[in-house]
Amino acid sequence: MREAAFVKANKEKWAEFENVLKNNRSIPPDSLAELYLEITDQLSFARTFFPQSNTTNYLNQLAVSSHRLIHAAKKPDSKSLSYFFLTDFPSLVAKSHKVLLFAFCFFLLFSIVGAYSAGTDKAFVRSIMGDQYVDMTLQNIAEGDPMGVYKSEGATEMFLGVTVNNIRVALLAFGLGITLGIGTLYILLKNAVMLGSFQYFFFDQGLFWESVRTIWIHGTIEIAVIIVAGSAGLVVGNSILFPGTYSRLYSFRRGVIRGSKIMLSTVPFFILAGFLEGFVTRLTAMPKGLEYGIICLSLISVVTYYVFYPIYLKRKL
Repeated sequence: MREAAFVKANKEKWAEFENVLKNNRSIPPDSLAELYLEITDQLSFARTFFPQSNTTNYLNQLAVSSHRLIHAAKKPDSKSLSYFFLTDFPSLVAKSHKVLLFAFCFFLLFSIVGAYSAGTDKAFVRSIMGDQYVDMTLQNIAEGDPMGVYKSEGATEMFLGVTVNNIRVALLAFGLGITLGIGTLYILLKNAVMLGSFQYFFFDQGLFWESVRTIWIHGTIEIAVIIVAGSAGLVVGNSILFPGTYSRLYSFRRGVIRGSKIMLSTVPFFILAGFLEGFVTRLTAMPKGLEYGIICLSLISVVTYYVFYPIYLKRKL
């Protein structure tokens, strides 16, 4: 890479970092350390290919100044859970919003594909959901309790089983990021098609709104954080495909760290979704207003935490 191209690719980040140093802006210690690692990595690159250039001298000054700032920064809260969930992770996810948006659009697209396929091929739902599940649900509908599947086992057993399964799916979506994101996209596609065909099945039975009121009590959070876990896997895949000015190994390591933090943030939400499915969704006789209230509150919670709060924190910092 020529020096001019190297400068052009990184000058905006250098200017931002220089602004932090000059104005003594408050910044999370982990973010500061990450910036420092980027600067020192780029300094090593510049020393190798442009040893006598002004660019190398400039980066050396940035590295020295940032090193002093890191050692002067206080980190008493950097290891606490509250610091991670309220500062560290939101600061990170703000940098990954484009990947999160892509994961959401991809999931939405194949949910529509799943619904369309179920509408054009009556056998499609059975091929996706299985004959046993479809027959059981049809029997529940005939008996006047279409959502009876959520009462088929004890609340605690369902809570634990659903939570463990959802976390397993999320870990799989994250781990398959190492396949350049292809495996992650497959997991998102599979779950999206299943959701679309499942929702169309109830629409075809004339139970669309009843299914929405029931299923999305837990599904709002569950589906949202599966998409977030998918974005964590795509962050890993992108780090391999698009290392930028870093070595591919260093970029991959950074991608795994970022993806791991995104994945970790979903665990409390999966536990909450499992609790709702095990203990609340089964209460099919609750008032409609309460059902819609839980759905709206769940939607507001995940959108605020994963979208609006990170944007707010990024601007604040």
